[in-house]
Amino acid sequence: QVQLVESGGGLVQPGGSLRLSCAASGTPFSIDVMGWYRQAPGKERELVASITRGDSTNYADSVKGRFTISRLNAKNTVYLQMNSLKPEDTAVYYCNVVTAIIVVTYWGQGTQVTVSS
Repeated sequence: QVQLVESGGGLVQPGGSLRLSCAASGTPFSIDVMGWYRQAPGKERELVASITRGDSTNYADSVKGRFTISRLNAKNTVYLQMNSLKPEDTAVYYCNVVTAIIVVTYWGQGTQVTVSS
């Protein structure tokens, strides 16, 4: 059974920082890409950042220079360090993994990030 366990969301003031974590287990094949998406109320889900097994990264323009994605392959874990948070970063953040060989996408349950004073 595939599980993606997310942690690290919460309430933070503008300019603050949060670190999200997602640990994946039970995937039938090795994990190729790991990433984070977010969905704000009334908006579509959008890519925040992704990272390949070889550590190539991709970021949404809105988070470049503020967010950093990293992963620990030995533990199938991906992290998202979020700095200089803005109210517009408020959303539910979802972990996403894509397996290699046979491409299957898995999603976490989501963790709420609220940036407000």
